[in-house]
Amino acid sequence: MMSRFILMRLLLVIFASFSGYFILRQIVGDHEIAFTGFVGGIMIALVALRFEEKINDASLKTVIGGAIGLIIGLVVANLLTYPLVMHFLDNPYLEISTYLFMNCVMGYLGLSIGMKKADEFDTEWLVGIQHHQQKDEKERKPSSMVVDTSVIIDGRLSDICETGFIEGTFIIPHFVLEELQYLADSHDPLKKAKGTRGLDILERLQRERDIDIVISDEDFTHIKQVDMKLVALARRHDAKLLTNDINLNKMAKLHRVSVLSINALANALKPAILPGETIHIYVLKEGKEDKQGVGYLDDGTMVVIDEGCDHVGKTIDVVVTSILQTSTGRMIFSRVRDGKKSDNVVSVIS
Repeated sequence: MMSRFILMRLLLVIFASFSGYFILRQIVGDHEIAFTGFVGGIMIALVALRFEEKINDASLKTVIGGAIGLIIGLVVANLLTYPLVMHFLDNPYLEISTYLFMNCVMGYLGLSIGMKKADEFDTEWLVGIQHHQQKDEKERKPSSMVVDTSVIIDGRLSDICETGFIEGTFIIPHFVLEELQYLADSHDPLKKAKGTRGLDILERLQRERDIDIVISDEDFTHIKQVDMKLVALARRHDAKLLTNDINLNKMAKLHRVSVLSINALANALKPAILPGETIHIYVLKEGKEDKQGVGYLDDGTMVVIDEGCDHVGKTIDVVVTSILQTSTGRMIFSRVRDGKKSDNVVSVIS
């Protein structure tokens, strides 16, 4: 994809340079000054490419305001230049220079003023058109998601995709693949296992019918942090960011990028347990505090059991006393239940 963009831009520069040369040659004939058209064409192409980068993040209203300002600026430039050339300038080279100078200056001023003053125009109808266009585009095409390394290594993404709850296009940046390859080639057994699992997960995702995998070669050389590159890529494609990284999650929300988190999904799907309910649970080990026992629910939630150290290795009934919710999950505090098993027992044997 990147090579195609580079080729298109290179062709634009070549076409503009030769066009500038032949246009000026038609005006001045076989004269050395015609070669300045070659240089002028290159300069115009470079300015156009720079303008393209700036306009990508601009709103439709700003683009239309700039276009109107540019047209007005060019019209004014030619209206001012024409009588000057007809009555005062006899040198053809001076005439061409005057036309170029006035068109560049007035065109730039018109473009700049039009883009800056676009917000002052009464363009509610344009906003309505833009809203309907964006709505139609979102209805036509499936959602796109930029995938972070943490989600790929996690391993649960492919299982969720198999259920059909997620569909659309997964955009995998090339620098994420490089990070996975680096981990897979590591001498550290843990890092190697994570990298290998991540590559295996990507291979499984490519076989999913509802998922399209797009390997993006886009890079942001002016951005050094990988997290910011992911946010910038998501903004460029108007895509959601799929990550389990808490800090990246917060950073993306600050930049108004929608975030999908497998951890948040897992927390939302955990069974609802309220204080006063009875849980049937296996006491795995002793707790940090005196006479405490510790067990785990099937979803990995830790259950701290008061007076549970004497029941290690047994499955008992405990009564939930309180629930602590944190940014990384939840922790359940309970006590050993006395008496017979009641009707509101939640069977969660780990």
